[in-house]
Amino acid sequence: MNTRTVLGPLLVLLGAYLLFNSGTGLSFGPGEIFGYFWPTMFVIPLGLFFHWMYFYMTNRRGVGLLVPGGVLLTAGFICQVSMLFDSWGYTWPGFILAPAVGLFELYWFGGRNRYLLIPINILTVLSLLFFFVFSIGAILDKLTFGGPFLAIAVIFVGALLIISRKREV
Repeated sequence: MNTRTVLGPLLVLLGAYLLFNSGTGLSFGPGEIFGYFWPTMFVIPLGLFFHWMYFYMTNRRGVGLLVPGGVLLTAGFICQVSMLFDSWGYTWPGFILAPAVGLFELYWFGGRNRYLLIPINILTVLSLLFFFVFSIGAILDKLTFGGPFLAIAVIFVGALLIISRKREV
């Protein structure tokens, strides 16, 4: 095995860890690395393994391997982003999207069964709806500036619309 294939990802993980913890007191140990990068070390490689099995080991005959591969890859990515940015409250709809990704891979590389598009679309729309609702809630929380700024702005705009109505002739 080439040392570059092992050393490269380790240096990327170490650099990401140092980047995200540069402002805090750095307590660097194995527990910290496992605590922050467990999705990259365990879940994402398992998802990639299922994809590797489909594309190289079964010569594209075991299309069912793509469903758990897509689910694990998507869930691993969501978990990694959530761990690094401590954003579990905003990224949880990604777990609804994960089976949609796995089923879409089954649809795309399988027999293109059009009935698979029904759960794919339902799960994708639900996930995007929840992402949108929770993201807008977080943005509106940031816009309040600790007080009723947004409410006063909405009242002011509404009052301007009422006052500046067109007069009937």
